Amino acid sequence: MTKRLSIILLLVGGFLLHSQETNESVFKTLKSNLTVSFESNSQWYVNDSKFGDFEEDEHLRTTNFLRLDYTISDRFSTGIQLESYAPKNLLNNSELYDEDLELATYYLRYKTKSLDFTLGHYYAQFGSGLILRAWEDRALGINTALFGAKMVFSPHDAFRITTLYGKQRKGFDLSEGEIFGANAELDLTNALNIMRSSNLLLGLSYVGKKEDYRNLENLSVDAVPNIVNSFSGRLNFSHSNFYTDFEYVAKSDDIRLNNIIPNTVSFSENQTFEGNAVSWTAGYSQKGFGVSYNFRRLENMRLFSERAFGNANNNPTNQLSVNYLPALSKQHDYTLANIYLYQSQPGLFIENYESPLIKAGEIGQFVDLFYNFKKGSFFGGKYGTKLNINMSYWASLANNYSDPNGIPYFVSDDLTYETEFLNFKNKLYTDLNVEIRKKWNRRLRSIFTFINVFYNKSYLESKADGSKVRAWIGVAESTYKFSKGNSVRLELQHLSTNDDARNWLGGTVEYFFNSKFGIYFNDSYNYEDSKIIQDTKIHFFNVGGSYTKGATRLALNYGRQRGGLLCVGGICRPVSQNTGLTLNFTSTF
Repeated sequence: MTKRLSIILLLVGGFLLHSQETNESVFKTLKSNLTVSFESNSQWYVNDSKFGDFEEDEHLRTTNFLRLDYTISDRFSTGIQLESYAPKNLLNNSELYDEDLELATYYLRYKTKSLDFTLGHYYAQFGSGLILRAWEDRALGINTALFGAKMVFSPHDAFRITTLYGKQRKGFDLSEGEIFGANAELDLTNALNIMRSSNLLLGLSYVGKKEDYRNLENLSVDAVPNIVNSFSGRLNFSHSNFYTDFEYVAKSDDIRLNNIIPNTVSFSENQTFEGNAVSWTAGYSQKGFGVSYNFRRLENMRLFSERAFGNANNNPTNQLSVNYLPALSKQHDYTLANIYLYQSQPGLFIENYESPLIKAGEIGQFVDLFYNFKKGSFFGGKYGTKLNINMSYWASLANNYSDPNGIPYFVSDDLTYETEFLNFKNKLYTDLNVEIRKKWNRRLRSIFTFINVFYNKSYLESKADGSKVRAWIGVAESTYKFSKGNSVRLELQHLSTNDDARNWLGGTVEYFFNSKFGIYFNDSYNYEDSKIIQDTKIHFFNVGGSYTKGATRLALNYGRQRGGLLCVGGICRPVSQNTGLTLNFTSTF
């Protein structure tokens, strides 16, 4: 801590030494060049008659972030981020961050028109992130920043190359594994001065991870590579209203991670396996109409700066993840639409001793269509009508495995497998979403949503019971704006299924006194007991409000949280059911 405080003092001293004028001038310079942001999230967990007593030691949990960015000159900038998790991190977040107060990240940056160089902590993404993405998402409790050096060189408007080296953030420490890579992007239309009305971009990437491997006896194993290499090539093309993107990633051999016994990390050293990813997107859009198609296939594509963190049982919050592999399906804001959520299945896992299940990856597609019915038409009415239809289909990779030393209830370290490239038969998840947005008059708007879902619960939640869920969800939402700037929003939801937890009813009432202050109440109720799960009739209610003024926002909420998955941007983590008071505060100045 002393070393980190010294760094803080050094950086703050740099802020002050930048200006050697009068004190008044110093503070004017600080005010104009310094950006400060603060975020605090606190929860007080209480005992609940439905859930029972809260069994953790600490009922009060907080996360606090203070970030300072300072522009030293037109070329130099620097910044730090302080974080506090006292007395303990929020429930369901990683315990790697359980510290009272620590210097989390810091950097020094030099930037000109052609050169961008960063020392310290930095974030980066190559292509779509399939090969590399170092990022932060506080809602998910994820920060995979790299610590080292990054250089972006742009000798021409049509060409840019990025090189980087670093170790990944591991709480307030650094990973044992090292990450290094390069990314080159060439704008062919600009470089060759062709197809002026089009855009053609070529991208090539390389990412390497170096991590020494030792087995349980602390012995090195020659058959296990210390360096895992990933290569990516991509081509992006657009012309007029049409666009298409293609990317292919190849990952070199690495050992298999077992995912059989919870809270246990083990490796199979006799065989190594390659990985690969294929992603293709195509779309067309014009005024009032748009359609897009996504295809993706992932095989053994999970990559962590420390292998042991690849076990999903022991790392539910995706700490030390090198690449970004979100689920490609509709992201919903409605509570009942977020009960059966799809998580991407990119890794190689062996699960379930009694009947070995080889999880090698996923294959699937996502289609999204928008159409605006014109004003004055039969379906458009006076104000027009907006229609959005999207659907997704995801399956596990079909594979054939052989194990010369295996027995019916056990798989050995000699297991090998082969996958079929295009085979969609092992269905995991499908959804069909229809959304209609209608403006009735200048004060009243409505949204109607229909969702049909298939969810292979046995596979996706590793339950080994063959359970599958088929459900439909209906949502009706209306917002009415009053003359004095206040508004009210009403929302009704229903989920119906003959499987799993049966039928749900939900609703929300939200009232805004003005653009700054609003209150709400919502409830989700599993009103019919399941044949599988008993005593499910629980009201998951929440009551709260928020106040916003400028760049400052304060929100207060009390209620019950349903256990399940919390997803942001297609990345999910499991959360347990709990009851308590939540306070959120953010400000930038």
